[in-house]
Amino acid sequence: MRIAIVGTAFPFRGGLAAFNERLAKQFIEDGHEVTMYTFTLQYPNFLFPGKTQFSSEAAPKGLKIIPCINSINPFNWITVGRKIRKEKFDSVVFCYWMSFIAPCFGTIARCLQKKKTKRIALVHNMIPHEKSILDILFPKYFVRAMDGFTAMSDVVKEDITKLGAAQKPIIVTPHPLYDHFGAIMPREEAIKAINLDPKTRYILFFGLIRSYKGLDLLLKAFADERLRKLPLKLLVAGEFYDDEQYYLDLITQNQLSEHVFICADYIPDSEVKEWFSSADLIVQPYRSATQSGISQIAYHFEKPMLVTNVGGLSEIVPHGKAGYVVEPNIKEIADSILDFYNNNRQAAFEKGTKEEKKKYQWNVMSQNISSLLKEIQ
Repeated sequence: MRIAIVGTAFPFRGGLAAFNERLAKQFIEDGHEVTMYTFTLQYPNFLFPGKTQFSSEAAPKGLKIIPCINSINPFNWITVGRKIRKEKFDSVVFCYWMSFIAPCFGTIARCLQKKKTKRIALVHNMIPHEKSILDILFPKYFVRAMDGFTAMSDVVKEDITKLGAAQKPIIVTPHPLYDHFGAIMPREEAIKAINLDPKTRYILFFGLIRSYKGLDLLLKAFADERLRKLPLKLLVAGEFYDDEQYYLDLITQNQLSEHVFICADYIPDSEVKEWFSSADLIVQPYRSATQSGISQIAYHFEKPMLVTNVGGLSEIVPHGKAGYVVEPNIKEIADSILDFYNNNRQAAFEKGTKEEKKKYQWNVMSQNISSLLKEIQ
């Protein structure tokens, strides 16, 4: 098939860009011809809380990426839609993640010739974690322009269905591994690379810091006197999209300065392996979730996880096999971390992650999308 992917890609950074580029490579590996259409303007600067939207890494090799979409210019949406229509793709995959982008993607999709091009939504989040008035106004416009949907958790499938897509084909296929970060490093090498103490054990909170991700719950759990007796530190690696001072005050109030190491920067792809290879346990104390790319990085590096029982996280991490599923509760988080070390769970859980990661190969997703396309008349 000739496939177009519409969504974030280089020169933009982040998990969504990495996901879309890896999906494109899988389609190519499957024998399809792929063109990616990405943004010239993704977010206006005043809507973007981070330091930069752009990648400092080299462009991915072997991908045809065309930057042409302006997220806030309706005339551009029509121009891009007509441009994609002229290419007569068999399928266009819209990689959707938030309500802000619904008018743009919905308009582009409406410009395509429905009988010749099948329009697929690959949905990360149908309704964002941090809700706004846009969630009432925009998502239905996007949903009505699609011929079929791919969700990565049952929670997202339910959200799609509620927006009027019940009569359209919807499949659920798990978020695949983020396997482009390189091989697992020996712990000693990884720790040396980021100047950590090899005599200390580490757990990791990784990724952009937003209130729904519950870093404050983890910091309060880490203040538990039982954990302070262990040679253990919390690594926090990620850029603050929330009030940084709030978290720094929590560290001070709970006397955690010697127990927490923060790298408050976006971690480039080339350095991700150092952080994950240094840690014993990856902790995601989220207050809300759909699925999680962080879990799929952890699986790639064969690291046990502690996740909260929200959204689709419990679908990804089997409790007691690849880690822990707990309520977003300070005591339960602390109890599980203590259990991990006091009862030497690491080896057994690492074995569990090696088995579980087999479910999350990219060809599973590409084959499921191909099956979805066959359902669309």
